[in-house]
Amino acid sequence: MILIKALFRKATEKIARIIASQHSALLDAESLNQQIQLSLKNQWLQWKLAGSTPYSRIRDAGFRCYSESEEDGIILYLLTMIGVDGGTLVEMCCGSGNECMATNLILNHGYKGFLFDGSEANIDAATRFFHSKKDCRLVKPDLSCTWITVENVNALLTRSGCPRDVDFFSLDIDGNDYWVWDAVEAINPKVCCIETLDIAPSNKRITMPYDPKFSLGAQPPQLQDFRSGSLAAMVKLSKRKGYRLVGAHRHGFNAFFMRNDIGMDFFPEVSVVDVHNNPWTKYGQSQRWETVKNLGWVEV
Repeated sequence: MILIKALFRKATEKIARIIASQHSALLDAESLNQQIQLSLKNQWLQWKLAGSTPYSRIRDAGFRCYSESEEDGIILYLLTMIGVDGGTLVEMCCGSGNECMATNLILNHGYKGFLFDGSEANIDAATRFFHSKKDCRLVKPDLSCTWITVENVNALLTRSGCPRDVDFFSLDIDGNDYWVWDAVEAINPKVCCIETLDIAPSNKRITMPYDPKFSLGAQPPQLQDFRSGSLAAMVKLSKRKGYRLVGAHRHGFNAFFMRNDIGMDFFPEVSVVDVHNNPWTKYGQSQRWETVKNLGWVEV
């Protein structure tokens, strides 16, 4: 019995050492990530002081830390080059927090976040995620569980306390994106990332009809692409709101818009055709568009 207890104690101690080692390695990796990103920011600032940009396309600045693709790098690059550091942001929808546009800025660059999602499970998961992070120990993002509609979006933004001149806004609600962006008046973001329906031809200014109860998850598989709005539609709308298209990530559906009073020297307007010139968009336009092209799209 004594021998068994001794073996059990040694095994327990070994497991504890392994867990502590893994935790230490994770912290070291997070610290190293912050150091690398700080170095990148300093390099970009040197380019800014020289009056130039290091990339011909913003997607070349991309890297992934918490975003689904390489949006983290693009977002950080755009904000750094226009002089924003440790600012504020809004994300609709944030998901579970471990994969969203806001997380890298919140954890690694000290941004104050106002995050929304229509799923209570997602908000619960996001709350646990951010509460587990050392970099959120003192200042945590504001998390709100609410179904986002044209009718309530401005009240939600106002009630959250986010500033009107917010630095970054991410909109990806898999449905009424066009109509919600059109309705937003409570904030005037400097930079926006908006998911678009890139399978629509580049010259089509279309969106799904507005439906405040729309949920992509409730749609049958054959209708999964009948959602959101085309890039051309978002460009037209954003121009009316005082923004220009400055690029997208390499897959072409997450598009970036910048307010016209900011960063014109570094980030001129680009075309829809240029953004759609990538393998993923070309595949979608040739293979997926045919299935939904004759559905009830609204021209805008």
